[in-house]
Amino acid sequence: MRARRRTAGAFLMAASLLALGPRPVGAQHFLPDDPVRRDDDTADVPRPRRLELSTIYDVIARSFTARPSGRTPPAVNVNTLGEVPDSSWFTNRMGARVLDLPELVRGPDRPVGPDLDSPVTVIAAKSGGITPGFTIRDSRGEVYFIKLDPQDWPNLSTAADVIGAKFFHAFGYNVPDNYVGYLRRDQLRIAPGTRLTLRGGHKREMTHADLDESLRRAARRADGAVRVVASRRLAGEPVGPFEYLGTRGDDANDVFPHQDRRELRGLRVFSAWLNHDDSRAINSLDVHVEEGGRHYVRHHLIDFSSALGSGSNARKEISGQNPRAGNEYILELGPGLRSAVTLGWWERPWRRARYRVFPEIGRIDADFFSPADWRPEYPNPAFERMQAADAFWAGRIVSRFSDEAVRAIVHTGGFTDPEAEAHLADVLRRRRDKVVAWCFGQLNPLADFAVVSAGGGSALRFRNLGEEAGLGRATGYEYDWFDFDNDTGARRRRTDARTSARPEIEVPSAAGYTVVRIRTKGASAAWEKAVEVYLRGPSVVGVEREE
Repeated sequence: MRARRRTAGAFLMAASLLALGPRPVGAQHFLPDDPVRRDDDTADVPRPRRLELSTIYDVIARSFTARPSGRTPPAVNVNTLGEVPDSSWFTNRMGARVLDLPELVRGPDRPVGPDLDSPVTVIAAKSGGITPGFTIRDSRGEVYFIKLDPQDWPNLSTAADVIGAKFFHAFGYNVPDNYVGYLRRDQLRIAPGTRLTLRGGHKREMTHADLDESLRRAARRADGAVRVVASRRLAGEPVGPFEYLGTRGDDANDVFPHQDRRELRGLRVFSAWLNHDDSRAINSLDVHVEEGGRHYVRHHLIDFSSALGSGSNARKEISGQNPRAGNEYILELGPGLRSAVTLGWWERPWRRARYRVFPEIGRIDADFFSPADWRPEYPNPAFERMQAADAFWAGRIVSRFSDEAVRAIVHTGGFTDPEAEAHLADVLRRRRDKVVAWCFGQLNPLADFAVVSAGGGSALRFRNLGEEAGLGRATGYEYDWFDFDNDTGARRRRTDARTSARPEIEVPSAAGYTVVRIRTKGASAAWEKAVEVYLRGPSVVGVEREE
């Protein structure tokens, strides 16, 4: 079934009309502004209250409650082409066109990064969490959050944070701009009144001994400088993380349940590719921003330091003997019970995986990796509701990253070992191929439909993304044309079933709406599922996929 999509403003208007009475009979299937390219979700709203989220509560609640049951509805925030419109959550980048290498390498970064050559002032710090660090103000007055590498694993988490931000920015998400740099102890000053946040949330005044202890536990160069990742503070007023379930009740623009947003469901595909197992609510941030005199909430993903097999600072013994990350939830009863019942004879399959481990990259592989079986740290409500159409949307974006693009982004991690860098790029290339095969193997992978002039008439041209990815070969495309009544949804057959040997079919002349049903022949049962393409005159206005 096709998800009907309007802008947030129209959604609120429709809700008001429904409150007044039943929906009028004969509502149009397509509206004049379809397909919607931008979600109007930036209306002026007061600053929401700050959401505080407990990690322990989130783990338990998501592991044992709020799991999907019954029929899962399709994503609700898609346009009539099945695409995600631009919004305060997502901007089509690699999904709209193939970005060139300079754009991918630049990512979210601004032309001028932090000044880490001059004295900097520490204005806040924390000692708990996976990656202890501190907050600085540089000589230009810009504020950055600083994180360090674990002592025995130089470049491990800093590289992952920089590389991850560039990938997720290219996908289309809002992320901070992260920079790799180096700091010396004699550059650091502590501002009067700076508070240190301890485990449990308690605070006290920070001392030079606290700063020395943080630096002592960090990896450093021979000259004593420590490598850091500096993440620029996001503009606006932070109002806490967003959850992957429900909506933020005090934000009038937030009308679509988060678990049913396609960009949050499809985030599972991107996270699986990069083994971003820490893709949870606590690593998101909503910010109340001002733009053009309006105030609204912009939604961000933050902290990629545990991606790419890093595990950040949580574990310093990266041996590859117990690579749970990405393979099993923190709390997953099934495997534990099965092991107990068999008195240990049954062993979790991922324990047999072997990794080439470099101090700079950690646990990530392509041989054992299975996109369908990949797991974040604990269940994510949006991930668990992902459907084949959501995966296809994300897989199409992943497929646009060439080998050269992957190598270019990995290079921004600033690795010191060329072999480690080359290994990571190769692993990501092979994981990409598995992700694409999985996403394009669940339904008919036809895309990029466009009406073109051909032989004195018109033709509907399209691409077979599965064939282009080397996943099979089509012997032809079977299709049927129908007239379509936009007011009633009724169809009237225009032609008998025909077959085209290539991804281009003749378009019959019509002034109103027409629809063609296409099935790919000769490859697999999944590829024979129907794709229906709607035309309004000579323009493609809708795409619906059989799942």
